[in-house]
Amino acid sequence: MLSLSDSKKIELELISNKIRQSIIEMLLEAGSGHTAGPLGMADIFTALYFHVMSHDPDNPEWEDRDRLVLSNGHITPVLYATMAYAGYFDKKELMTLRKFSSKLQGHPHREYLKALETSSGPLGSGLSQAVGMAIAGRMDRGREDGRHIYCLMSDGELNEGNSWEAIMLVGKEKLRNLIAIVDRNNIQIDGYTEDVMPLEPLADKWKSFNWHVQEIDGHNFDEIIGAIGEAQAVGDSPSVILARTIPGKGVSEFERKPEWHGKPPNEEEAKMALKELRSLGGKIKGDHE
Repeated sequence: MLSLSDSKKIELELISNKIRQSIIEMLLEAGSGHTAGPLGMADIFTALYFHVMSHDPDNPEWEDRDRLVLSNGHITPVLYATMAYAGYFDKKELMTLRKFSSKLQGHPHREYLKALETSSGPLGSGLSQAVGMAIAGRMDRGREDGRHIYCLMSDGELNEGNSWEAIMLVGKEKLRNLIAIVDRNNIQIDGYTEDVMPLEPLADKWKSFNWHVQEIDGHNFDEIIGAIGEAQAVGDSPSVILARTIPGKGVSEFERKPEWHGKPPNEEEAKMALKELRSLGGKIKGDHE
């Protein structure tokens, strides 16, 4: 089972804070993009890239690497920022987000950045892509091996029928090396998920399709790491982690507000956000302008 030392937890918390700062800077420079989801998922991406996954930034196509599929591609600023801090490319490139000819398109595009596992855009398709990878791995090797496939999904995209087709297929095939992580932040572009298309009882729905289900605090590194460790240890079924997150996490003016789903901060808002993040919500005194 995976576990965390106190020093490692502090390291991860500091990295995720830096990633959130970069997300704000990227979105301000781009003048477009999504704010709430990337900030809310920074802790989970940090845990995956800096503690959980087997991967090699110097050899991104290493055959025995774990795979990460981002289904809700609109939160890609958090993926790019995490990859940059992990060493996949220079952090200076983050400022090219959404620009013409940039590697860092508004949705992940493997043709531009080869270290990505997939291209994404249409919501609901990521889990199907991950299923294909898992089945292909089983066919190639004739067995489940030590590699894991992590599929990051939004709760809003569970409105899509394609998601449930994939959920049924994974349950049928018992793809135990596939771990889905759902960003349960309760918002989507049109408002709150439970107003747009109620999802509850969400855990029971996944269980009914033969998945091992866990519900966690998506900002608690002990819970994140512990849940992934438990998912890896399940021997006869796929696993889903329903991670309760706060959209806009780390910036009080953005938190839990659906209007921040799909807009970037302006200069004044970015300045305020960076000040709050750099001071850890006012815990550190000093000049953070």
